Amino acid sequence: MTGPVTLVAFVRPQALPCGQPAHLSRATWQHGGVTAATHSTLFPRVPDSADAVLEGLDPEQRAVATALHGPVCVLAGAGTGKTRAITHRIAYGVRAGILQPSSVLAVTFTNRAAGEMRGRLRQLGAVGVQARTFHSAALRQLQYFWPKAVGGSLPRLVDRKIQLVADAAAACRIRLDRGELRDVTAEIEWSKVTQTVPADYTAAAAKSGREAPRDPAEIAQLYAAYEDLKRERSVIDFEDVLLLTVAVLQDRHDIAEQVRAQYQHFVVDEYQDVSPLQQRLLELWLGDRENLCVVGDASQTIYSFTGATPDHLLDFRVRHPGATVVKLVRDYRSTPQVVRLANGLLAQAKGRAADHRLELVSQRPAGPEPVFTEYTDEPAEAEGAARRIRELIASGVPASEIAVLFRTNSQSETYEQALADASVPYQLRGAERFFDRPEVRNAINALRAAARFGGNDSLLDDAPDLPSQVRAVLSGKGWTPQPPAGSGAVRESWESLAALVHLAQDFAAARAGATLADLVVELDERAGAQHAPTVQGVTLASLHAAKGLEWDVVFLVGVAEGMMPITYAKTDEQIEEERRLLYVGVTRAREHLHLSWALSRSPGGRPNRRPSRFLTGLRPGSQAGAGRAGAAGAGGVERGSWTAAAPAVPEQAPRRRQRTPARCRVCGRTLTDGGEMKLMRCEDCPSDMDEGLYERLRDWRGEQARRSGQPAFCVFTDKTLIAIAEAVPDDEHELARIPGVGMRKLRRYGSDVLALCAGRDPADGQDQD
Repeated sequence: MTGPVTLVAFVRPQALPCGQPAHLSRATWQHGGVTAATHSTLFPRVPDSADAVLEGLDPEQRAVATALHGPVCVLAGAGTGKTRAITHRIAYGVRAGILQPSSVLAVTFTNRAAGEMRGRLRQLGAVGVQARTFHSAALRQLQYFWPKAVGGSLPRLVDRKIQLVADAAAACRIRLDRGELRDVTAEIEWSKVTQTVPADYTAAAAKSGREAPRDPAEIAQLYAAYEDLKRERSVIDFEDVLLLTVAVLQDRHDIAEQVRAQYQHFVVDEYQDVSPLQQRLLELWLGDRENLCVVGDASQTIYSFTGATPDHLLDFRVRHPGATVVKLVRDYRSTPQVVRLANGLLAQAKGRAADHRLELVSQRPAGPEPVFTEYTDEPAEAEGAARRIRELIASGVPASEIAVLFRTNSQSETYEQALADASVPYQLRGAERFFDRPEVRNAINALRAAARFGGNDSLLDDAPDLPSQVRAVLSGKGWTPQPPAGSGAVRESWESLAALVHLAQDFAAARAGATLADLVVELDERAGAQHAPTVQGVTLASLHAAKGLEWDVVFLVGVAEGMMPITYAKTDEQIEEERRLLYVGVTRAREHLHLSWALSRSPGGRPNRRPSRFLTGLRPGSQAGAGRAGAAGAGGVERGSWTAAAPAVPEQAPRRRQRTPARCRVCGRTLTDGGEMKLMRCEDCPSDMDEGLYERLRDWRGEQARRSGQPAFCVFTDKTLIAIAEAVPDDEHELARIPGVGMRKLRRYGSDVLALCAGRDPADGQDQD
């Protein structure tokens, strides 16, 4: 292929300060608000024409939307409205009669992203377009063509392969602990997406510089045994779905042509995350055609451990010399202060992805500077974040617009505990999907029944409009006008129902005369697209899980050497991916950004940690000679310079011993699970718990929860009570050593717990019978 490269890029005005809004003429587009490029109203009106689809797009987004022929590459920075651009491109093509909806296949990497894309296309009037993940699209094709290509029915798809890996290890007489099982499973997944067979694993791992969790020859043996077991049991895994689809399309040209006749136009989102196997499948879908639009940002490549590589994005113009290339750099998400920090992170980057970085230009008004905070230890860091979050919520910031992001999932428990202590509701990213929650399913079933038999339902007698009808129905399912106190399962269930109530209010406001039956149809469509309403609660998520999301306020915690970059990041490429991961975290924030780190892991531990190298030169006071403020033990906040803050732990408070690494006190095995670390033993090791003490502690906890109006686990979790009943502490120092007993709880509940441990009634100090 030959021909000129068409490049559409944002041109920076002369003498424009870095990170400041571009003052360009907006006569041809309207944003309708500072985040309109990445946000849409909940129930917008469907555009009445193809030209109306283009309204509200900036010049570069419009260039994407109108480039409907030939290969198109969209280089889109964080917060620049890439999903908006490509969904409007598809919708414009459909509404203009250029694209047939059934001939378009849009692929992305998560069910959430695919659901959001389907929802947006529906709102733009582009019904019938297929928006799926690579795996979902391949599975549909494989199920349809398997009888013709192979015969019989498709083998059963296994949801989780870790048990098969365990069985393969047993067959090979290789002993793997829980962590090694996960690591070996990850190696098998990497091998398959890079199209590496067991016999080639050792050479391929060495060539790619991977640090194998065990001897590479052993992993190759386990990989081969795993594949043998799958064949024996007639099952396939998720990687097989892609591998088998590729095999069918390569071997059966008639089937490949049938697929190509169905799909004429392809859109690939997050193209920087494509693996070699997914790229091969895409090439087979395309054939010799070039009706392909890819969207990505090399600076957001954070999944290389799964086989993802930005090379396909960076080499797009080499493979397609006639491609139209559009760069989106207008950032509608974040303030200039957040964007300046994000640009600064990438300015220090190295490598090929860094050579193609996009420098963002904020389109928002100025906001607060990012806040950098140093704490004495991790529990103090978690308590500090929880305290600030509680203050933000009290000032009117919705809990759903706040996120705490961390490098590893193991950091979550400390923040769950701190937020529960502060009576702040939270939700874990990656937990059960909204429409799969039992209370949501029950609520929708109740609304459906009310819609069908509403005339005979006395609940609706005094409910004249849709919102009041929904409130009346859901009041029988646990919804109340005021939320329950505290957090936990009761609060989470209420938040789910409250989200449905708010959705009904927005739906009624957007569609005059809407009925309960109309709302049920909307909910069913949203469930199919996994387009969930907003649930109130602070989000806790790993940086990887936060990709593609955004909040008004973001707390990036644990930004210290050893965690960011992570300890096992050794090579230059691995270090640079860690930098990109922090960049992804920073660019999740719209307005408020808090970055923090702790000098030690545990209270009283040696303060030998230091802030992440990625912040050098970006955080105030980090230039040469700035020193290490706060090393003496007091916390500090950087706002242009170091300022002293109150000590995170009272001077006279009992200190917990450092537990690195944590080992089972029964068998001595290293503990990694949060619950086991609380107990200081493996779940299946024998317990020496005082059963009577445990029951007294449970009764006491129930009374405390009743008095405070919060869930019982906010007082102490079951695991903490078990740990107390096993340790039977004699004094505050011993009680403080038990995980889950923070300084605040020690001050509040310590005397009661110690009295119970001593066999006394905490109410009057008298001995119990």
